Amino acid sequence: MSHLKKVGSAGRFGARYGLKIRRDVAKIEAEQRMLQKCPSCDRKSAKKQSVGIFKCTKCGAVFTGKAYKVK
Repeated sequence: MSHLKKVGSAGRFGARYGLKIRRDVAKIEAEQRMLQKCPSCDRKSAKKQSVGIFKCTKCGAVFTGKAYKVK
């Protein structure tokens, strides 16, 4: 079982580290897995490749951003 219903992806930590930290981790991971807005074609079709590197699945543009989001 990789996650629990209440905390999402942070459920893998079980009862460790405290609820606030696990909620913050779940929020960050949900944001970084969302499709981001591509600056070249203005569509929500960019996926995270690695830390700070995003690639648009529609136009194929590769660009940089912050660690978790494009903004």
